Amino acid sequence: MNACAQVRAQVRAQKFLSGVCRGRTVVCVLREIVFEASEPGRLARFWAAVLEGYAVRAYDDVEIARLAALGFTPKTDPTVMVDGPGPSLCFQRVADRPLAPSGLHRVHLDVRTADRRSEVGRLIVLGASMAREASTYSVLRDPEGNVFCVVDE
Repeated sequence: MNACAQVRAQVRAQKFLSGVCRGRTVVCVLREIVFEASEPGRLARFWAAVLEGYAVRAYDDVEIARLAALGFTPKTDPTVMVDGPGPSLCFQRVADRPLAPSGLHRVHLDVRTADRRSEVGRLIVLGASMAREASTYSVLRDPEGNVFCVVDE
């Protein structure tokens, strides 16, 4: 590779690392903060009471029917959302995994992006590693092993 080609490659790499991809800026926006909990409803009510302007997300008839089809009620819902002026808080029960302090990350960030594939690639170059992939989100680990999700916008 000649000197000009090397410089062009370095510029492309720098743009990629800075979040400029295909002529547009690719950024992540905080979507929600996810807490793993043994009792999601109880913990959700606690944080809704702690944080000004936050409340447990109400259950409409459609959500109650969806839960019933899965064998749950609002009281036994394994995933409870709390909404407010900032990012939503999500409290979720994770089956068959021990809770901290045994090593499980009890809180992780969900960030959203318009181009998940490109953003995940950029984050891996920055030092993240892929933990697993799903249809609408990717689970990654930061350089110290903390889990976070990149979700479709």
